[in-house]
Amino acid sequence: MGGVIDGLPSGLPIDLEAIQQLVDLRRPGQSTITSPRNERDRVEILSGLMNGITLGTPIGFIIRNQDQRSEDYDQLKDLYRPGHADHTWELKYGIRDHRGSGRASARETVCRVVGGAFAMQLLKCYGVQVHAWTSSIGPVYLPDALVPDLNIIYQNDVRTCHLPTAEAMRDFIESIRNAGDSCGGSITCVVNNLPAGIGEPVFGKLPALLSSAMMGINAAKAFEMGDGFDGTLMKGSEHNDVIQNKNGKTTPSTNHAGGTHGGISNGNDIVFRVGFKPVSTIAVKQTTINRAGEEISFSATGRHDPCVVPRAVPIVSSMAALVVADLMLKHRTTRL
Repeated sequence: MGGVIDGLPSGLPIDLEAIQQLVDLRRPGQSTITSPRNERDRVEILSGLMNGITLGTPIGFIIRNQDQRSEDYDQLKDLYRPGHADHTWELKYGIRDHRGSGRASARETVCRVVGGAFAMQLLKCYGVQVHAWTSSIGPVYLPDALVPDLNIIYQNDVRTCHLPTAEAMRDFIESIRNAGDSCGGSITCVVNNLPAGIGEPVFGKLPALLSSAMMGINAAKAFEMGDGFDGTLMKGSEHNDVIQNKNGKTTPSTNHAGGTHGGISNGNDIVFRVGFKPVSTIAVKQTTINRAGEEISFSATGRHDPCVVPRAVPIVSSMAALVVADLMLKHRTTRL
């Protein structure tokens, strides 16, 4: 996989070790509840840096696949897997790469994490931080009104912020994996210290761009900002974020809207959640069709995640960082 990051200003010192560390958080083979593939995911920078400093030119990079097994996918050449992009991809292009789904594979998300890692280093200059964590796995949710412990997110296999819940989440994934099935879940993301005024009216609203970025991640099926669907049960008098003057700065005292009004940041934390479907590749026997239109029984084999959510945590934070970094750079052209 490879990518090009364009638009990063010149003169930014880049910590390449920090880039690799974030990419490592996404890679497979780190626990028994992820795919056992052993990709090292080493990022090679091809252009755009000199002595660790951005040149202002496009940053090219490549990540070489070192544990590919194309022959594992031979059985998929003439059939359409339930829940996958096999059929729609072939309808669109007339041809598809059955060897791991080609570009439709979640393998491409490694490039998103590289881009997000660069964006985070730009945001650090402004004091902006992005954190994400698993908030549910199947029926197992974090407790209500929990104050997240950000220090433990990457110290447990499910990438959550509460250790007792992490154990319950892991147990559920293990039970699903042992049954040859899969499960979904959700991820919460928070952007801290984002200044008010970030986002464009009408066609570049911050929530709209965040939702577009998140729904472009493989297996993402839901997005909600602030109170989201719970807000539909409230009255306006309950949901409106009250504006208060505090220390000379206007900030909302509540955050039902998730940190934006009119699509523009209001100085509060940006808070949103992303829902992920169960992984489509499962060992349970299912009915599907082949290219000839014949109905056949199929059960998947190979190296697959029983739940994509833990590995998607750094992907969500990376995509959020890319969106926010773009808008912050654009904001610098708003006023003289």
